[in-house]
Amino acid sequence: MRIDVLSLFPEMFGPLHDSIVGKALDRDELEVEVTDFRQYSTDKHGNVDDYPFGGGAGMLLQAQPIFDAMAATQEKAQKLGHEKGRVILTDPAGVPFTQKVAEDFASEDHLTFICGHYEGYDERIRSLVTDEISMGDYVLTGGELPAMVMIDAVSRLLPGVLGNEESAPGDSFSTGLLEYPQYTRPADFRGMKVPDVLISGNHQKIDEWREIQSLKRTLLRRPDLLDQLELTGDQKRKLRDIKIDLEDEQ
Repeated sequence: MRIDVLSLFPEMFGPLHDSIVGKALDRDELEVEVTDFRQYSTDKHGNVDDYPFGGGAGMLLQAQPIFDAMAATQEKAQKLGHEKGRVILTDPAGVPFTQKVAEDFASEDHLTFICGHYEGYDERIRSLVTDEISMGDYVLTGGELPAMVMIDAVSRLLPGVLGNEESAPGDSFSTGLLEYPQYTRPADFRGMKVPDVLISGNHQKIDEWREIQSLKRTLLRRPDLLDQLELTGDQKRKLRDIKIDLEDEQ
């Protein structure tokens, strides 16, 4: 996969070269190129923003630098054998970013992120965009951090990036449920013991325990997720038993 990023602050993306994503870049399993779109400004001072027509607070990103930077990055990507792919605008008014969106993006060959700043965008920039994505109901100073979050979430879904092919499918939200509790050695740490079932060697019982714990954790922490799932009959039974047990504990 190739990822292009249009940003005024390319240096902010340095951390992508660390940890798992960095290793994927080193192994050429992923290409990431960050373009400073200020370099494409036709203003003699390199300005990329201006006051909004009609007045109002703040400054808007101009269309020209974004359009020209996009044309240049797309041309380069095509020469390297990549199609235009998805163009993602980070915007608080966009669709919420979820694991399902990450999985959708991970199926693409080429992604381009446009990172905004100032008060907003010239509306015509949206004509370049296929997806407008929000990280939540809050406002950040720019689109760089949301872009990095999405790049990280997408990259770890690519084949070979995590090393263990079972890691990503078992993550929280990938199944629609929160992930079950996990433990490592020692089995008894300061009186806090690992559940016996996990050291029993009985994988069928371990799988069943994990599913029950995922259902329980989701019920307690994110019950809204359960409303979005089509639970199997067995999962519904387990969920009823969990609710009964919780009521008895009160």
